[in-house]
Amino acid sequence: MWRRIFYGTGFFAVWGLVGVLVFFLNFYQPANCFDNRLNGDEIEVDAGGSCVRIASSLVQAPTVVWAESFEIAPGQYNATAYVENRNLSAATPELSYTFTFFDDAGAEVGRQSGTTVLPPNSSYPIFEGRIFTDGRSIASTQLQLDPVQVWLPATVGSEQFRRQDINLQNIDTRPRLDVRLENTALQAAENVEVVATIFNDVGRAVTSSETFIEYFGPQSVQNIQFTWPNSIAKTVRSCTIPTSVVLGIDLSGSMNNDQAEPPQPVTDALTAASSFVGNLNPADKVGVVTFATEAASVQQLTNQHSDVSALVNNLTIDPASETGFTNTAGAFLAASSELNSDRHDDNARRAFVLLTDGLPTAAGEVDAIAAAQTAAQQLAASGADVYVIGLGQQVDQAFIRSIASDPANAYLAPTRANLADIYAQITASLCEVGPTKIEVIAKTKTNFAPLR
Repeated sequence: MWRRIFYGTGFFAVWGLVGVLVFFLNFYQPANCFDNRLNGDEIEVDAGGSCVRIASSLVQAPTVVWAESFEIAPGQYNATAYVENRNLSAATPELSYTFTFFDDAGAEVGRQSGTTVLPPNSSYPIFEGRIFTDGRSIASTQLQLDPVQVWLPATVGSEQFRRQDINLQNIDTRPRLDVRLENTALQAAENVEVVATIFNDVGRAVTSSETFIEYFGPQSVQNIQFTWPNSIAKTVRSCTIPTSVVLGIDLSGSMNNDQAEPPQPVTDALTAASSFVGNLNPADKVGVVTFATEAASVQQLTNQHSDVSALVNNLTIDPASETGFTNTAGAFLAASSELNSDRHDDNARRAFVLLTDGLPTAAGEVDAIAAAQTAAQQLAASGADVYVIGLGQQVDQAFIRSIASDPANAYLAPTRANLADIYAQITASLCEVGPTKIEVIAKTKTNFAPLR
């Protein structure tokens, strides 16, 4: 009996060892960082410990700093958001996100999703271009970030790419931003995404653009360009960017009804307009259009401000205009002709500052009001800012607002004493006090530690 037990035990032990050997040779997989199981020295599934992937519990989730949409053409927008990664060396090669766009009423206009790389230790832009809204306007933009699935060590962050030189030109025609960008790293970078964002004087983004570099050699410099299809002069308002401004001055007969010697309100109106010219920046150009029964350009665009100030002070009302009409539409057409002439600098914004004390009038059955509104809309649509000053307590406020390019550009001056302050406000509106800030930020997947 004992012999049988001994032989039986040995028999089953041998075959058990054979079975274990077969199992290990054919089915056993040691713990690793790619088996979708929490085993070995991992902190999370396939992350932490000896794994290259970093456990999400050890990193800070990225946060959205801001998100904005910028109209590039009617019904077409670019969307940009800044996302901050506070982790010094943890980053992700694939961050999924969704932009959601809303109109003034809070209704959703559309959505756009994608993935991007998020390097470490800084804020990085996310860009989505060619967003079409079927004519609807985007009033607000939100960015939703999906939870990061893979965190990896990243060897280099925002310091890899350095801007050497920058030049913004043709802002009123075909805007172009030329940038010299340096790759400071010892290794090459591939598929580099570069986003340029322009901020105003209070730090709010006003427009953005994107370009790609397929291969960026180590410790080398590349010249890159960002372009916009239409003028950005109305959004980039730095005082370093000049303005071509045309003054429109009402010289119809009603402008001397307050007083005969000196004629008022025209005398004070001309004094205030003359001071406005004297307060323009040296690089600005100024022209003058007058209108009564007829409209005329009495001064072409020039940067000789003192000469224009003197000209404005010496303007007078033609006695023939005492019983004439107020050709406001003609003033807009004359201003448009001058602002679209060769005397306008492509690197300058355009503005028309019109002063009038009443509604437009014309002979016969001509609808002078509709004609003025149409001419004003055409000038604004061409990219010019239109400022309108309505002088007098009886001025039609609705008409003044209807011919300004923006409700904020319509000013009401109950008395001629208000004119100097209004012209000062317009001077401040033409450009911001602080400098325009341009950020150029590049990012690439090249610097992530390889999975192994």
